[in-house]
Amino acid sequence: MATQLIIRIDSEMKNRLNRLARVEGKTTSQMVRELIEGHIREKDIATYIDDLWDRIGGKLRSKGIDQRDIRRAIKESIRSR
Repeated sequence: MATQLIIRIDSEMKNRLNRLARVEGKTTSQMVRELIEGHIREKDIATYIDDLWDRIGGKLRSKGIDQRDIRRAIKESIRSR
């Protein structure tokens, strides 16, 4: 469920945001939501770690490496200690 957030910003900042939103074909609300989402994603360590694992997984898959290969490598590494 969406909820409303009321903020105060300088009128010049609001005008600049409105112009930028129009240039990008978005509403001011869309711009603010994207900025907030981006900031949270950037600062939220759990999201960062999930994204990191997704990127690592994608790179491994692109090289033909699957979960079995990874499990096997982990087991071999543990045995070799």
